Amino acid sequence: MASSENLPQQLKEMNLRFGALAKAAPQTMTAFRALMGEASKSGVLPAKLKELVAVAIAVQQGCGDCILFHVANARSHGASREELVEVLAVTIEMGGGPSAVYAGRALEAFDAFATEKA
Repeated sequence: MASSENLPQQLKEMNLRFGALAKAAPQTMTAFRALMGEASKSGVLPAKLKELVAVAIAVQQGCGDCILFHVANARSHGASREELVEVLAVTIEMGGGPSAVYAGRALEAFDAFATEKA
């Protein structure tokens, strides 16, 4: 992730790549999208919490695009910056230095999406 000004654009580009993959492998990606929808919808746990968990896993995995995607989804489900910071603290506890680096990227993305013009 280059600069916070580019993060919304990077998310759009990631979504375009995802769409191209869906055209190339429609059955696989249809199944994957169904899995994503089922796993992330509100149930006993609210969708916001599930997206924050997904951010934590994306940080642990060091997946920049996943961080952008799930931070944006967490925000759309009403996650606050403070909630994200608490989740990132646990992620750093469990993952150490590499998680701290990617946690900083997640916070940067959250702030970039907060200032993005609708």
